[in-house]
Amino acid sequence: MTGQFKSKVALITGGNSGIGQAIALAFAKEGAKVVIAARRVSEGKETVAMIEEKGGEAHFVPTDVSKAAEVKAMVAACITEYGGLDYAVNNAGIGGTAATLAADYEEEVWDEVMDINLKGMWLCMKSLLSG
Repeated sequence: MTGQFKSKVALITGGNSGIGQAIALAFAKEGAKVVIAARRVSEGKETVAMIEEKGGEAHFVPTDVSKAAEVKAMVAACITEYGGLDYAVNNAGIGGTAATLAADYEEEVWDEVMDINLKGMWLCMKSLLSG
């Protein structure tokens, strides 16, 4: 551990599992205070516990990145909890059900994938930049 992110705050959307969790753990290992934002609460809290068990500091914010109000609340929670935000990793995303062709997706599944993967990224960037 080099502590290169000591006294910094990192927000990781989708930080409750997979690549997002690995990113959150890596930031914490380097000294960052980490905010985990995700829809699945129990997994988010487990990730926070993993960070805290290793001496790090983390906070969980239940967030559906496809909802503007929840994204704004997520950014506000970072500021309230840690006084600001230095890094954001907009990692949240889903694959939907397996389909060989995009045309094979059901419309509801397509909408959910687009809302989280595209609209969610846009909402996060918009909220982070407007502050």
